[in-house]
Amino acid sequence: MRKRLMRSRWSSILPLAGALALLTANASAQMPMPGVHLGGEQKRPLTPEEKERQKQLDDDYKAATNKTPNQKANDPWANVRPTPTVPTPKKKQQ
Repeated sequence: MRKRLMRSRWSSILPLAGALALLTANASAQMPMPGVHLGGEQKRPLTPEEKERQKQLDDDYKAATNKTPNQKANDPWANVRPTPTVPTPKKKQQ
């Protein structure tokens, strides 16, 4: 009888404890962690050497992107879509 009573208690307490743990885990995930700043961080000012290095990297990037040829736009539906019909210009009669 006593085992039966203990089993019924645990069978009702465990799901409640599990639900409470899940609810508190979600709530704690929304709180900011100490020592972790995701936005609004103040960056330190760059030294002149770092500024020159950053400018060199930017210039190299721009030069590399300008070297690549302009690619034709990829249209996966080109074979499915009908080509637009453009009326042919009429020649003026003389």
